[in-house]
Amino acid sequence: MQDHIALQALVQALKRLPGVGERSASRMAYHLLQHDREGAQLLSQALTQAVAAVKHCQRCHTLTEFDVCGTCQDSTRDLTRLCVVETPSDQSAMERTQAYKGLYFVLMGKLNPIEGIGPKDIGMQKLIERANDGVVQEIILATNFTAEGEATAHVLSDVFKRKGLAVTRLARGVPVGSELEYVDLGTIAHALVDRRST
Repeated sequence: MQDHIALQALVQALKRLPGVGERSASRMAYHLLQHDREGAQLLSQALTQAVAAVKHCQRCHTLTEFDVCGTCQDSTRDLTRLCVVETPSDQSAMERTQAYKGLYFVLMGKLNPIEGIGPKDIGMQKLIERANDGVVQEIILATNFTAEGEATAHVLSDVFKRKGLAVTRLARGVPVGSELEYVDLGTIAHALVDRRST
């Protein structure tokens, strides 16, 4: 219908969020327009500002408003350890455990040949360059325990072992098939402490 173009555009935009289908997106859209127009304005402004301000850290590839993120600039971090995660939310989960004091590299994805996602798509070359800085001694593979995460960890492990770096993987305390951002912090902390060589 001609009078619902803007509403349908909002529903379609909300459907782009993970786990949000047609019904949920429609419910959100109606709620914002019917009951919380101020919230809709705040959401719109926050999204616009975030899209304009947030970029990738030049060193670890996480999301930040600066050229180099606060973690990479922190002089108290252990420069000899580099923890490889799939997403910024995985990095955030690791940080909340307060069990890890090294640095990170965020892949922004995982290998998935079926969907055409290869090493170039997840910044593998940038990771290799970062790990070969002469300071990093241990690579901690903290990719998720999904089929794709395991495949990514396997490929990275082979690459870094050939370069003479120590490679460890989070222990299996993290349930198979789980994603770090949804795992309780105690489990992540124990998995990090009990990490193993690959």
